[in-house]
Amino acid sequence: MGLCVRVVRGLAVCCVVLGGILVGTVCATVASSGVAVAQTVNSIVVEGNRRVEADTVRSYFKAGPGGRVGPQEIDEALKALYGTGLFADVRVNPAGGRLVVTVVENPVINRVAFEGNKKAKDEQLKTEVQSKPRGTLSRPTVQADVQRIIEIYHRSGRFDVTVEPKFIELPNNRVDLVFEIKEGDKTGVRDIQFVGARAFSSGRLKDIIKTSISNWLSFLQTTDIYDPDRVEADRDLIRRFYLKHGYADVRITSAIGEYDPALKGFVITFTIDEGGQYRVGTIDVVSNVRAIDSASLRDSLKLSAGSVFNADLVEKSVEAMTIEAAKRGFAFANVRPRGDRIFETKTINLVFVLEEGTRAYIERINIRGNSRTRDYVIRREFDIGEGDAYNRALMDRAERRLKNLQYFKTVKITNEPGSAPDRVVINVDVEEQSTGEFSISGGYSTSDGFIAEASVADRNMMGKGQYAKASVSYGQYTKGIDLSFVEPYLLGYRMAGGIDLFAKQTQPTSYVSYGTTTIGTNLRLGFGLSEELSVTPHYSIYRQEVTLPQQFNNCILSPAAPINGGTGVVPGDPCYADGEASLAVRKELASGAVVVSLVGYSLAYNTLDNNKSPTSGFFAQLTQDVAGVGGDVNFIRSTFETRNYYEIISDVVGVLKLQGGHLAGWGSKDLRMLDHFQMGPNLVRGFQPGGFGPRDLTSGTNNDALGGTMFWGASLEAQTPLYFLPKEIGIKIAVFADAGSLWNYKGPTSWAPTGETLTVGDTSAVRSSVGVGLIWDSPLGPLRVDVAQAITKQGYDRTQFFRFGGGTKF
Repeated sequence: MGLCVRVVRGLAVCCVVLGGILVGTVCATVASSGVAVAQTVNSIVVEGNRRVEADTVRSYFKAGPGGRVGPQEIDEALKALYGTGLFADVRVNPAGGRLVVTVVENPVINRVAFEGNKKAKDEQLKTEVQSKPRGTLSRPTVQADVQRIIEIYHRSGRFDVTVEPKFIELPNNRVDLVFEIKEGDKTGVRDIQFVGARAFSSGRLKDIIKTSISNWLSFLQTTDIYDPDRVEADRDLIRRFYLKHGYADVRITSAIGEYDPALKGFVITFTIDEGGQYRVGTIDVVSNVRAIDSASLRDSLKLSAGSVFNADLVEKSVEAMTIEAAKRGFAFANVRPRGDRIFETKTINLVFVLEEGTRAYIERINIRGNSRTRDYVIRREFDIGEGDAYNRALMDRAERRLKNLQYFKTVKITNEPGSAPDRVVINVDVEEQSTGEFSISGGYSTSDGFIAEASVADRNMMGKGQYAKASVSYGQYTKGIDLSFVEPYLLGYRMAGGIDLFAKQTQPTSYVSYGTTTIGTNLRLGFGLSEELSVTPHYSIYRQEVTLPQQFNNCILSPAAPINGGTGVVPGDPCYADGEASLAVRKELASGAVVVSLVGYSLAYNTLDNNKSPTSGFFAQLTQDVAGVGGDVNFIRSTFETRNYYEIISDVVGVLKLQGGHLAGWGSKDLRMLDHFQMGPNLVRGFQPGGFGPRDLTSGTNNDALGGTMFWGASLEAQTPLYFLPKEIGIKIAVFADAGSLWNYKGPTSWAPTGETLTVGDTSAVRSSVGVGLIWDSPLGPLRVDVAQAITKQGYDRTQFFRFGGGTKF
């Protein structure tokens, strides 16, 4: 809004200009300057005022030279009076030797109401508008409120919204302010285009950005609604993606959203100037700090000569060198990376220069925008605090950590000068988001049958940064309860501490003849040794008991059993007629409940670009457990798993997975059958759960899987989206080849009460398969269907051509 002064026939006239349009006269006539000059402040008469005191109105008229109130002073007073928002009209007229100021006061707002709003709650709108009950009605403020309401609807994708303010006059100069809202339909994103993208397909780039295209599942998501702020954030995501893959000259020249009436939605166009892909040429480290040898900093480098240039790894190298210099007492040291492009060879020669840096200390860290999250939860992500030396690299690291918490929609760290030249004030601005989740999920798999689960979780419980989850599952063959709690900063250290309480019961299925009941707890710690390497010590104790239908255990009642005075049960005995579980299972049943107490650790190395849907990077994990720290069983168990992801060609991701494990007993206690590894489609697809490996081949029994103490597995898979379906649906097809083996059963082979002996099929022969799979990362939950054909197998192995697993969550 602007004010103007016009002179009409010798009279000064004030007016209101809103958006360049004259919307009304705001002050009335004043007599010619010759008459007005004669007025004084004491000769001003105020008329028409009800709530505002006359002296308050007079106070806006400041006397000029000689104590007179001239045209200039009157004009300034009129502007000031209108600026208060208290008056709808102000008129100044000379009357003899006086100035008569006639005011029309703005009405008082009795109430603020909203009509027609269904998608936005009254409470949300009331917090946004500036017009409040018992406040003075200001039409410019009302117009600003209209724009705020429209902006709220724009953020939820409703660009057809119209808002019209209505005024209902009441006695005593009061009004009801009613905003009539016509919400209109959601305006979704109908298409996303990437102009100039050659190195990566549009499908791959759509995976990078947050905005998605509307489809038949849009009612489950909000990212398909056009949001200019989200589009701008996507622009930065694309730029960082290209920089990570060696395109150092990339420019996202524009990101435009245009409404297409034919499509009834927005078309978003990103214009990209890719440039060429660079590799790293030479890498040099220069130290301008005498006490630090440049060669000692080379271990902090995260990339090597000849590799594809990666801006993320350059940033991490800077952080690592900065921290190393700080450890050696140089808290103000700065590492400045410099890249010299060699256009002919498409290489970048990198130089990391370590300098002393300007001495500056952190005077104060301001945390703003956190209404729920406690300040200390945010502050502890900083490696430095108030009073410490300021370092930009450590600030960038703190910002990245805060974003990775997923407590906030946005995180921005800025700095401003402090109270002295060597003081810096840090401002941390965050916008919180919901961290709680309630879900009801259900699904079906060929191994577990139908299953349903209800869970409630919070990643930031009570704003303290703690994680808690409670879940209950009930299915066709299994049911259980699981309670989890994690404190990410145990005892004030960057070390996570967690506890799980669980109870699970399984029933016999077509794959196993026995059930189990397990109740226990798990205690664990977790801390990072570096950005990629973490270790998780843990302790578990649980009580496990086998259950078995009576008809699978009636050989113990046979007269031929030694416990009944016989000489021993052999195949063909009548007790085998209705099927009999393996003696290894029946021995577990006879032993009753067993307590397993074990201590162990997991060591993990992770460089995946995305933990949920990786396209590049490496993951490796080694886990070792020692049972026998109390309890009834003794064993040492070691397993490892590695996964390597690599983009073979655009939109085709290759996955190489390797697995292995070893189990050995110790002390005087034998291994139980339940302690052994049980393998099936989790190692080689195309086989049933427990479908290969050592098996009880005793005639007349159920031929139960016994498990083994050693296994290995290798899998090669290629995944790609289905090109004839929209990318946003999230369906991929996979082709795979698996190979592996499980062998070396070390459990019981005879049972004295019945005199039976066990005939074991046990070989280290390779099992292999090939197949295709369909993967759907749907809004309803992950789903996967695999069709696999076993290529090499043993005669007693059990195969499975079709496998389905997945669930829904809402």
